[in-house]
Amino acid sequence: MEITVYLAGQIHDDWRDQVKAKAKEKSLPITFVSPQTIHERSDNVGEDILGEQPNKLVKDDKASDINNFRTQVLMQKSDAVIALFGESYKQWNTAMDASAAISLDKPTIIVRPESLIHPLKELSNKANVTVETVDQALDVLAYIYE
Repeated sequence: MEITVYLAGQIHDDWRDQVKAKAKEKSLPITFVSPQTIHERSDNVGEDILGEQPNKLVKDDKASDINNFRTQVLMQKSDAVIALFGESYKQWNTAMDASAAISLDKPTIIVRPESLIHPLKELSNKANVTVETVDQALDVLAYIYE
């Protein structure tokens, strides 16, 4: 049985590639999907599809519409969500995606460092599982196959 897992979180480094490689090492039958990870494409998709917009506010709004559409489609098709919170970047999109997953009743794993226990306590309480590392999140998923 293969499952699909949505990887929510910042798009500024290669953490998703690391998750995929570790899942492959563990021979986990998982397909991973995610938000658009090419930052420039994510920022410009509204203008790429709809044409030049009159100002930055409208440009961001149109890109957000399309990015949110993508997230909703892919998340609804997913069996589970991993939401990674790190310390290096703002985490607004991660929080939004984790909340959306929980609202959709998607099994959700939150990955967050110890330093974010307090600020994420309510969200962690709503998630199915909260861990501190990606390896722990993959171990949770591996448990499905035991």
